[in-house]
Amino acid sequence: MISEASSTLIDTTLGPLMVRRVGSGAPALLWHSLFVDSRTFDGVVEDLGRQRELFLVDGSGHGDSPGPHKRYSLEDCATAAAEILDVLGISTPVDWVGNAWGGHVGIVFAGKFPARCRTLTTIGTPPYPLSRAEKFQTSLLVFLYRILGPGPFSGSIVDALAGRGVARTSPSAAEAVSDAFRGGNKRGKYWAMRSVMLRRPDLRPILPRLQVPTLMLAARDDSLNDPEEAERAARTVPDGRFARVSGGGHVAPLLIAPAEVAQHVLTFWSATRNRQSAA
Repeated sequence: MISEASSTLIDTTLGPLMVRRVGSGAPALLWHSLFVDSRTFDGVVEDLGRQRELFLVDGSGHGDSPGPHKRYSLEDCATAAAEILDVLGISTPVDWVGNAWGGHVGIVFAGKFPARCRTLTTIGTPPYPLSRAEKFQTSLLVFLYRILGPGPFSGSIVDALAGRGVARTSPSAAEAVSDAFRGGNKRGKYWAMRSVMLRRPDLRPILPRLQVPTLMLAARDDSLNDPEEAERAARTVPDGRFARVSGGGHVAPLLIAPAEVAQHVLTFWSATRNRQSAA
């Protein structure tokens, strides 16, 4: 059993961000998907926390982080992550683990602060922007969310992030996504949707320039993340690798197959450490 977590609210470029700290060892920073919060990592905390001190961030507008009520960028998110590390006095490189939005921030962070990133793991992170049709549909969702709030959209968000039928096959996973989506700061989440979903850039040009070992995981049945395209993107990273994991949505692997995800991450960390020791 790892030590009990402590929580700290840290002022950043994006306003106050809640950070949970648990485990021991070299530092690892975990950033979750849009619509949920850091609790979606709970299934992997026990395993990863035995080898790393984990810093779990609630992204702006999510969980216990209110978020700015204005537009911002993935670069702003990456800068906020660096500010968190500065406040916590972490000068050594971190192992970044990001789910969807957190993976996007991680790609930008690794590109912008290569000396501060030991390894990068992304889970369910499409590196390409929304298509025109997807952007139109998403714009409508964002508009209606601002007026109606999360209630009418909870079921569709659960299906998108955790997989269709998950309410029947894994009620706890469905409940975790629904509770996180309904929670958080409504206005902050609205601005997060406008900032990092509607304006998601094409991150593929960054990938060939990454200087850190990178692992990209994609759910086998994620309709919002083409696994073939995800694998092609991973192969463009100089020290990149790719694996498919169980699940039908961006967040699903963490909720229905956390042991599988943790094993991939731990194996990746171990292999990277062994190669660096041998160099």
